[in-house]
Amino acid sequence: MNLNDNELLRRIQADLEDSYDEELELELEDRNVDAVAATLSGDAAPPDREARRRYFRELFRLQRELVKLQDWVQHSGHKVVILFEGRDAAGKGGVIKRITQRLNPRVARVVALPAPNDRERTQWYFQRYAAHLPAAGEMVLFDRSWYNRAGVERVMGFSNDEQVEEFFRSVPEFERMLVRSGIQLIKYWFSISDEEQHLRFLGRIHDPLKQWKLSPMDLESRRRWEDYTKAKEIMLERSHIAEAPWWVVQADDKKKARLNCIAHLLEQMPYREVQRDPIVLPPRERHEDYVRNPVPAQMIVPARY
Repeated sequence: MNLNDNELLRRIQADLEDSYDEELELELEDRNVDAVAATLSGDAAPPDREARRRYFRELFRLQRELVKLQDWVQHSGHKVVILFEGRDAAGKGGVIKRITQRLNPRVARVVALPAPNDRERTQWYFQRYAAHLPAAGEMVLFDRSWYNRAGVERVMGFSNDEQVEEFFRSVPEFERMLVRSGIQLIKYWFSISDEEQHLRFLGRIHDPLKQWKLSPMDLESRRRWEDYTKAKEIMLERSHIAEAPWWVVQADDKKKARLNCIAHLLEQMPYREVQRDPIVLPPRERHEDYVRNPVPAQMIVPARY
């Protein structure tokens, strides 16, 4: 690390501010972008305020397109699987959140599986992932996927060399089988630098709202940076197939990575806007004999705010 203490603190503070912005994104509408971005920026320099405005404008534009994509997927019966892989703190969860923020969870599902249990460890390796594959009209986003075997399991010694080699023999055929069955498979690797991961880990350490994201496994992965790099290079080389190629997202800048990934994802499908029937709110029926019963006072949540 070549950063001095002041620069390090500035970078950590910027990362914290970015995370607080996240909590406000669902509350914003396009007409409020300029005012809210200026408020969030506070004493920030004008270029920072303008960058925030551009980010929010573009994010909302892309999210409107994602709603159109969702409608098309549902209308056409398309089946999509999107894998998000990358180092710890690379920003996978952040982009998944932006993709699904305004979508119907029955159409766009997120799968984030825990470590396999004793029974799952005796199954065919891909079995527990296959259970979550989409039906017609669904999008499934895997926050980490079957590539755990090529990454964390390999580096941490949870899988032996024979199991890893069998994975690399099987995964191209497994993915080709998915594609032949009518599932579109899109694979993203989020790439961050050694320095950026170090800063993000420090940010999590100093933010009590994010400390839960740091597990002992995450800390060990930091120590084994070079082992993960070697495993990632082998994984990309041996599983980059024409039917389901890897796409690498440069993710040192969180906001740019989100926008770039979403824009690229939209380009992968020939979606179009689906025309909907006009929505007419029906009049409410009223009956003279209906009386609404009062709620007992002891059941009401105290109005503290």
